[in-house]
Amino acid sequence: MPDRSPSPATPPLDAIAIVRCDATVHHEAPRQSGLGRGATGEIVVHQDYQNGLGDLDGFSHLWVVFWCHHARGRPLVVQPPRDDKKRGVFATRAPQRPNPIGLSAVRLMRRDKRVLHIADHDLLDGTPVLDLKPYLPYCDSIPDARIGYVNGLPEGAPDHRAWWRDKAVQPPATYRARAERIGLDDARDHES
Repeated sequence: MPDRSPSPATPPLDAIAIVRCDATVHHEAPRQSGLGRGATGEIVVHQDYQNGLGDLDGFSHLWVVFWCHHARGRPLVVQPPRDDKKRGVFATRAPQRPNPIGLSAVRLMRRDKRVLHIADHDLLDGTPVLDLKPYLPYCDSIPDARIGYVNGLPEGAPDHRAWWRDKAVQPPATYRARAERIGLDDARDHES
C-alpha cells in the first residue's frame, strides 16, 4: 500500500564551510571527484564549526556533502555526459535534481586550523559545504558493486556536454570568457 502521508518538513541546512579553488564553472571540473586527479583547493570551515575538525589528522580522504549551488531546474530525466540516452535522475549523479545535494570523496592533504587543503576533487569555487565525514575504506569501498548502464558507456568521452551546441545557441558569456582555459572549442566557434 503506498504511503500517502505528507512528507515531514525538512529543516533548513546551514553551510559549515565554503570551497575555494580555481574551477568556477562546471566545465572546469571533472565529472566525478575520482577523476579529479591533481585538482587542489581548500575547504574553509566557518569559525562556528572549527571545533568539529578535531581528530581529522591521520585521515587521508573525506566525504564532502555539498549544495550544488549552480544547479538549475529539477528534472526527473537527464542525459549524462557520456551517454546518448536520457536516464532517470536517480540513476545519475547529475547536479540538477529534486534536492541538489552532492557527495564527493576528496583527498585531505593537510589541515591548517580551520582550512582543509584538499586534492583530487570535482568541486567549484564558492560551493557551500553541508557536512564532512571521514572516508573509511573498510565500510565505504564495495569492490564488487555493479554499475548498471554505466558499464556500457565509452570511457574516453568528454566529462561535460556542450548543451548550447545541442540547442544551437551561444554559450553563456562566462563560458566564452573561459573557453581558452577549459578547452571548449565550440564556445569560441559560437562567438559573434
